[in-house]
Amino acid sequence: MGAGRSRDRGPEVPNVRDGRSIPDPVSFTPGFSFRGRRLCCEGVAVEKLAARAGTPLYVYTKAGLTSSVRRLSRALGSAGLARHTLCYSVKANSNLSLLRLLAGQGCSFDIVSGGELFRLRQIGVPGRRIVFSGVGKSREEIREALDARILLFNVESESEIELLASEAARPPRPEGSGFGAGPAAAAIRVNPDVQAGGHPHISTGRHQHKFGLDWPAARRAYRTHRHSRWVRWQGISAHIGSQILSVAPFRRAVRRLAGYVRVLARDGIQLRYFDFGGGLGIRYANESPVSLSAYAQSIAAAVRPLGCHLLLEPGRSIVGPAGVLLTRVLNVKRTGGKTFVVVDAAMNDFLRPALYGALHPITPAMRQRGRGSARADVVGPVCETGDCFVQDWPLGEVEPGEVLVIWGAGAYGFVAASNYNSRPRPAEVLVSGSRYRFIRRRESRHDLIRGE
Repeated sequence: MGAGRSRDRGPEVPNVRDGRSIPDPVSFTPGFSFRGRRLCCEGVAVEKLAARAGTPLYVYTKAGLTSSVRRLSRALGSAGLARHTLCYSVKANSNLSLLRLLAGQGCSFDIVSGGELFRLRQIGVPGRRIVFSGVGKSREEIREALDARILLFNVESESEIELLASEAARPPRPEGSGFGAGPAAAAIRVNPDVQAGGHPHISTGRHQHKFGLDWPAARRAYRTHRHSRWVRWQGISAHIGSQILSVAPFRRAVRRLAGYVRVLARDGIQLRYFDFGGGLGIRYANESPVSLSAYAQSIAAAVRPLGCHLLLEPGRSIVGPAGVLLTRVLNVKRTGGKTFVVVDAAMNDFLRPALYGALHPITPAMRQRGRGSARADVVGPVCETGDCFVQDWPLGEVEPGEVLVIWGAGAYGFVAASNYNSRPRPAEVLVSGSRYRFIRRRESRHDLIRGE
């Protein structure tokens, strides 16, 4: 790809025709507020963080993160779902410090790779607090997860069931503990054919998607392996998409899944876990997310009569609003009747606008009178036309050197960052009250060539 190849840009970045209708993100983002003219993350001015750590810089609020966990768990409890476990989706943000913080809040974890399992083991998370999802688990990943004695495998194909059984039956390793892996606790991810998700790339619950099995195939697999010595059916799983802003898809999917549980019970297969995935949407700009109470009630009505333990896999809804990306203005360029604000963050640092056309509001970190509502395209320095965060955005007048804030960047931000254009990845900072600490150092140029 290159700067000259502008005809195939993929998803369009947001073109905001009436940005005045979008409220100030600070009004709906816990953990951030203005003290005088300065935007603060809890008790620390973000400009101070940018000066200390440089930009681009990911900043997270501990209070915002932990309050999201508490509010969701409280809503589930109020709906009568006392038997529930929040399995935070590690793919949303896998920084070790954030994972450790969530573990301390009582979260279990949903993983989709051996690398994510490795991260959790590094901070001492026991296997009984880990669920392994994903459509393409390798033999080695399955072996590692069996050795860790994880809570549940969410399997997605007949061939994966066979692979899981063969690994569970393997003899002990010579350097091991003296016994083999033993039976694997498993669930089948069923594709309920429910349309949901804020973008085609994050809708996962239709028959045309790669995930899971349709119900007839899943039922056959449950029945075929119900007497297996090495695979023990413990649950059923579904995940219909991400950034879902209506309760209706959740209600349809959970009712279908509950019906499958009852059919399996008649087949003599009693399940312990009901894994209903994640997908709960958040507010980035003008979205109206589902209330936690309505979400919990829609699940409870179907799950409570089953007597199953509910597993949920929230990711975005936990960490998304708890993070921002700070970036500094490099220059302001006016050409062809347009204004471009060029910043030091780029699509390699934060991919969602280029990949999904996702709208993330951008505001100055300092309130100033007289900025006006001048519109601009906010763009990065990567040599791609698609390296644009937002078009026609009412940013107002800004100057080179100013710090801007890209909101709602806590989920699918750093985890999707790359070194494209040989750009080192950003640092990350966690704020707690009036204190902050680096939870990832900024990459150096030597890091770029390590391993080459």
